[in-house]
Amino acid sequence: MIAVLQRVSEASVRVDGAVIGQIDAGLLVLLCAEKGDTEVVADKMLAKMLKLRIFSDEAGKMNRSVQDVAGGLLVVSQFTLAADVAGGNRPSFTQAAAPEDGRRLYAHFVAQARAAHPVVQTGQFAADMKVSLVNDGPITIPMRMSA
Repeated sequence: MIAVLQRVSEASVRVDGAVIGQIDAGLLVLLCAEKGDTEVVADKMLAKMLKLRIFSDEAGKMNRSVQDVAGGLLVVSQFTLAADVAGGNRPSFTQAAAPEDGRRLYAHFVAQARAAHPVVQTGQFAADMKVSLVNDGPITIPMRMSA
């Protein structure tokens, strides 16, 4: 499973011009399930993500997690994180999970996030989404988890 975390002051996602997910300060999570990923992998990623100390403390050190600062999570599915660009000029997405597996793992991740964290918003799986954000820092962290 691949994720890109962006520490944001605010973020939102629109589908067909309507805002369907929006947070103030927190993490924008771009999430991609890969072939072979399981719910166990998704759970490991979420646990790490919620504890990752990338928010500043009083001294300005990155020493607080999204849970510590009561920040929001905006979780957006993005299969293109599995892109392989080694072969030519057109990316290959063969390592991305099949759509039905990706949808299942995304739904599992979101359900677990909502059970563990008070503010969780989402995009819409497989929709044409427009994501807006104000990156705070900027702080952008790539993550990869496997079984």
